[in-house]
Amino acid sequence: MSLNEGTYELGPDNGRLVLRTSRSGLGRRAGHDLTIEATRWSGTATIADSAGTSSVEVTVEVDALEVREGTGGVLPLSDSDRSEIKKNLRKVLQVDRHPAITFRSTAVEGSAEKFTVEGELTIMGRSESLAVQAAVTDGRLQGGATIRQTRWGVKPYSAFFGALKLADEIEVSFDLTLG
Repeated sequence: MSLNEGTYELGPDNGRLVLRTSRSGLGRRAGHDLTIEATRWSGTATIADSAGTSSVEVTVEVDALEVREGTGGVLPLSDSDRSEIKKNLRKVLQVDRHPAITFRSTAVEGSAEKFTVEGELTIMGRSESLAVQAAVTDGRLQGGATIRQTRWGVKPYSAFFGALKLADEIEVSFDLTLG
């Protein structure tokens, strides 16, 4: 299956937009690898007759990033942990000054079944280029990218005097239907 031409509105009703973190540092056994879901986000995908004239725009509300799962760690992830992680996430990403993360495509290359979307990802007011890989599989649009937080000026969270650190790389993935 390939994508049909047209303009598609995207958001949580179409599927999931997920971030996965990992830990580093000497104290990494104490922390959790997190699955964080964007619960409020919107976007538009315009599929044209050629990949080069297609486009994508996505906006994610930082305040709507919710911790869905935490694996690893000495103890299971508690509701108190989730609340503290959300508070730290808001602080690190300066949600009061930068309430949204945006992605705007600049080029689309490939076939209707498998393609790369090049674009500008803006986090905390800083825009950097990003390549997103995507494919149509079993009627779903799936894909993602790896972002290095420090490239956007984000200092990865650390605790215990730096013994427990969030790894710089975050895996972003999506799984959507286009209806």
